[in-house]
Amino acid sequence: MTIIKKPNPWYVGVVSGMASYIDSAAIVSNGTALVIYQKSIGTTSAEIGILSGVLTLCIALGALLGGRLGDCYGRRKIFIATMMMVIAGSLLLSFGNDFTVLLVGTLFVGFATGADLPVSLATIAEAATDKNRGKIIGLSNLLWFLGIVTTMAISALVGGWGRTGGQIMYLHVCAVAAVLLVLRCTIPESPMWLTARNERRKGVATVRAQKASYRDLIQGKYLLPFTSLCLFYLFTNLAANTGGQFGTYIAVNVVGLTVEKNSLWNLLTMPVGVIAGIMFMRFVDTPKRIPAFIAGAFCFAGGFFLPVIFQFSPLSWFSCLFFTAIGSGLAFEGIMKVWSQESFPTMLRSTAQGIIVAISRLSCGLLAFVTPLLLDAGPGTLYSILSTIVALGLFVGWLCFHGKQRNEFKSEAEIAVEQYRHLPAEMPLEKM
Repeated sequence: MTIIKKPNPWYVGVVSGMASYIDSAAIVSNGTALVIYQKSIGTTSAEIGILSGVLTLCIALGALLGGRLGDCYGRRKIFIATMMMVIAGSLLLSFGNDFTVLLVGTLFVGFATGADLPVSLATIAEAATDKNRGKIIGLSNLLWFLGIVTTMAISALVGGWGRTGGQIMYLHVCAVAAVLLVLRCTIPESPMWLTARNERRKGVATVRAQKASYRDLIQGKYLLPFTSLCLFYLFTNLAANTGGQFGTYIAVNVVGLTVEKNSLWNLLTMPVGVIAGIMFMRFVDTPKRIPAFIAGAFCFAGGFFLPVIFQFSPLSWFSCLFFTAIGSGLAFEGIMKVWSQESFPTMLRSTAQGIIVAISRLSCGLLAFVTPLLLDAGPGTLYSILSTIVALGLFVGWLCFHGKQRNEFKSEAEIAVEQYRHLPAEMPLEKM
């Protein structure tokens, strides 16, 4: 008799949430390892630019397609396939000697990383309860931080080792993906998705079975949260991504810091972001969610405006890093993920999340092309624009979600999901 175990929500949260670790580790590793390859195997500056752009584009396309595939064919199939692709792609990047092999590896890693994000978040949300869903989703943000810190530590250790150092950075991503592949094989398909799929096959007229097309996202009760989340994440991520990409340039050429000092300040503010993320986990499943969001919103938008007010003095720059770290922990990607999971029915959950992520990432890539022109107009102009669009995005988020909490999980909870959670720890597969 085949036996399956009821998965622990926190176990599912860690194993699935490591998608965020892979995301940040892959991006940081790629940026560093390609520079190492430039000196060791002759990768040109043009090729580095192409590979970096392809990675960003593929992450966006992966999120768009992966989210839809996760709703159509199941969470488990997709998040296992994505880890296989990450392993294959990172191996190609580790041992490839020419541009073609590196390009294929980048395509694999980028697409798989993007596709994994919406599917993994849906898996987490559907394994959790209303009492811990936000906390466990919030954990993925801390794992994203961990991916950055770990990769930076590896880079500091092996950055001077030539090609071997670049290979180690990619093999780190490969090793983590291999471990996750094994662990993910222990996670069963989402019972909520299985129930929705079976109802849809039988023609049962429930919301989760019938609301499954793209059209449903742009009409009826899902239109407002969908458009609001697209705008919220688009505007806030444009600012955060631009600040991250060009922050060092501004710190050195405008503020007057050294690269080393700016890097040190960034490292010093990382724990601030982690603490804010922990506070987010504490408040997100309580009535204090929106007050915490409002506090974070003021920090996030205000942080970008401080250098403008105080003419990019060193103190204003450090204050910008400090307050945006607080704001991003309380009112940025974490709350977007929670709202996205709560706002849509089972057969649209990862589709919506994928579209939201894809629109934002594609827009960030396009903005990067014109950001140097904005810098030519003056850093004050750039940061005035960034603070304005952050404030606009945060206002859109508050406007849509400050009232009664939306929760599609509650509206779907009349059937098998709650029964599944109360089943014994082990049960015959035939009875599922």
